[in-house]
Amino acid sequence: MSEKKETIGRTLLVALSVCLVCSVFVAGAAVSLKSLQQQNALLDKQRSILRIAGMVDDKASGTEVRRVFNQDIKPRVVDLETGRFTDAVDPRSYDPLKAAQDPAQSKILPASEDIASIHRQERYSIAYFVEKDGKLETLILPIRGYGLWSTLYGFIALKSDLATVSGFGFYQHAETPGLGGEVDNPRWLSQWPGKEVYDDNGRVSLAMVKGGGAKSNPHQVDAIAGATLTSRGVEHLVHFWLGPDGFGPFLQNLKKGDA
Repeated sequence: MSEKKETIGRTLLVALSVCLVCSVFVAGAAVSLKSLQQQNALLDKQRSILRIAGMVDDKASGTEVRRVFNQDIKPRVVDLETGRFTDAVDPRSYDPLKAAQDPAQSKILPASEDIASIHRQERYSIAYFVEKDGKLETLILPIRGYGLWSTLYGFIALKSDLATVSGFGFYQHAETPGLGGEVDNPRWLSQWPGKEVYDDNGRVSLAMVKGGGAKSNPHQVDAIAGATLTSRGVEHLVHFWLGPDGFGPFLQNLKKGDA
């Protein structure tokens, strides 16, 4: 009987030892991979910014993406409450999406303001500047909002007049392939460059319209066929982020040289 107990005890001890060794290996792998995952996420973000700004294509290597981004892109932190630049956080390490989940760094949006259905808005965001000879050439702004099934995350690039689109696109969403997922279709995205964001009164006027008649209207983009709610979500997120509750005040101050 004692020999049997001893055998069971040894078995349990071996099993426990194996579990401990495995947990050590798993924890070590997780720690070592975390840095790599963070680097890859940063690279994907930089690639999206450059692609939407028309500065690289999808075939660009990681080395090329990093080189172009570090050489030609200047990130600056924007205080969305004041519409001005701030040094409150470091743009190299600050993550607006994480900040939006932190009550200390964000605010709950009332339903009347939350047309993009993001629920919480970070106080600080990041604007990406492309300059040539010391003058603004392109401004890239992060945007997000809810479509039909998911939040769409992307960027909009504006020309130096801060009112004309030069590029537009999303880097993450879970909309229906073949329907709302057509937000990734190059043909649909090709409509955006040259579109005018604001009307003569300074209000965001970009709209998604049905019927294929948007080509001749500088304030309209064709809605995605069969994806009414996704199209509406895109329109709403553009209106939110370029309007008075998003980057609108900052864009006005930047035009006046008062940001």
